Amino acid sequence: MPDPIIIAVPKGRILAEAVPLLARAGIVPEAAFSDEDSRALRFTTSNPGIDLIRVRAFDVATFVAHGAAQLGIVGSDVLAEFDYSELYAPVDLGIGHCRLSVAEPASLAEQGDPRGWSHVRIATKYPHVTAAHFTARGVQAECVKLNGAMELAPLLGLAPRIVDLVSSGRTLKENGLVEVDVICEVTSRLIVNRAAFKTRAEVVPLVEAFRKAVAQDVAA
Repeated sequence: MPDPIIIAVPKGRILAEAVPLLARAGIVPEAAFSDEDSRALRFTTSNPGIDLIRVRAFDVATFVAHGAAQLGIVGSDVLAEFDYSELYAPVDLGIGHCRLSVAEPASLAEQGDPRGWSHVRIATKYPHVTAAHFTARGVQAECVKLNGAMELAPLLGLAPRIVDLVSSGRTLKENGLVEVDVICEVTSRLIVNRAAFKTRAEVVPLVEAFRKAVAQDVAA
């Protein structure tokens, strides 16, 4: 019997939206998968030929790119940051809607228009996307890499501005920050390891199952 197909799914905000999508694709995880307190990392599903792993969003792309998982669910922000050639992203899943934005303290926002910047110092976990965005505008971006607690950077003087995911904007507001520029809109995508797509016969029907699951959601 061949090894199970492994699908990497991100922890956090996308998880709750991913579970019903998986179910519509015919994949129902064991109960522990939706338990954020569970320390387990690999889970069985209603399909004996498919297992799920639950990892950090940035790690989903790495697991799939290197073939440790054959498929994954990940935000388009992660795909843009890493740009792995080994990944194929055939389906926009239409979940995890948010945007990647530039934010700064409200007091700073009153002083100048982003279009007039020539140099910026920015805290972000997206240094590649951030630098490319500003380079395209002729602005030199000095990126300070952080993996979390981005809103603290302006408050503690690490960097006056941040680039981070924004959904409702509540976290920014609570920390005295305002959104001043949108780099891109973000949704979650189904990603596939290119080699697995060619060599594992089970992968193509799975991709179609996800495509149909998205269509059902849109129709509903």
